[in-house]
Amino acid sequence: MKKNGEPIRRELLEMDLLDKSVRISAQREFLYLPLTEGQHEDILKELPGEFELREYEFEEQKGQLKLENILDEVPHIEVIGDIALIEDDVAEPERVADAIMKVKKNVRTVLAALGPVEGEFRTRRFRTIAGEDRTSTVHTEYGCRYYTDMERAYFTPRLATERSRILAQVSEGQTVVDMFAGVGPYSIMIAKKSPDIRVIAIDKNPDAVDFLRRNIELNSISNVEAIEGDANQEAVRFASTADHVIMNLPHNAHEFLDAAIKLCAPGAIIHYYDITPGDDLFDSSLNLIRKSASRAGRTIQLTGSRVVRSYAPRQFNVCIEVKVS
Repeated sequence: MKKNGEPIRRELLEMDLLDKSVRISAQREFLYLPLTEGQHEDILKELPGEFELREYEFEEQKGQLKLENILDEVPHIEVIGDIALIEDDVAEPERVADAIMKVKKNVRTVLAALGPVEGEFRTRRFRTIAGEDRTSTVHTEYGCRYYTDMERAYFTPRLATERSRILAQVSEGQTVVDMFAGVGPYSIMIAKKSPDIRVIAIDKNPDAVDFLRRNIELNSISNVEAIEGDANQEAVRFASTADHVIMNLPHNAHEFLDAAIKLCAPGAIIHYYDITPGDDLFDSSLNLIRKSASRAGRTIQLTGSRVVRSYAPRQFNVCIEVKVS
């Protein structure tokens, strides 16, 4: 309804859910507000006033400058907070950076990655192409704020929809163990859903845990326990307590499956992430989970499997979800 439109618009803007590339529309007593892509149902429950979700054809914002109006070829760009990331092998990086800062008014720094994500803590090195010479920023996602430094801790906004999907599965009174929490994008979003949810957030990277603790304060929550340590070892302390176990360490999560099974209370859900080839998306990973459960005298039931995103040619980031009995 139109009378609820302005407070809802402000809330959507604050939560970074309002799609600003198209125009808000009004018809009779209804106001149509465009949402960014993703599964938002659980987040939207927190909005004031009356509303409903509908399919609607919005008009593009007229006169909005786009990168394709300036560049012959638009490279892959990832925006984290007020920092835009491009790859170092982009042709004419200074020209690309200048275009980004003209089009994306919230960007104050453009960085070029000097190599791939590497090392135990999955970090990268960057060089500044334009703007302020820094690698730290505060990123807003679904109303949560995350301080991070790209050279010291791994963070990607490309999993925002996936994090929202997991959030929808967690209920009040449950315990969630985030085995590789990083700066807290899963943990903090889940904890903000309800103070009656207990979140145990573990990470081995001391910088990431420092940022996680800072983000707990930044988001004014008290139901996240931030732990610096190896998830395999920390699992002993929390055996049989978890209702959900998040395993977002795609290349190495299999090394922690025995610990994840140990964490599970009866009926718990493991959210297991992996990088798999196109001809074996789920089966091999599911067998690894099944073998770990068997070693512990437990059984599993597949509750869901999905491709999260393309990772590389013929390689995919997948999520497999199982219930542990």
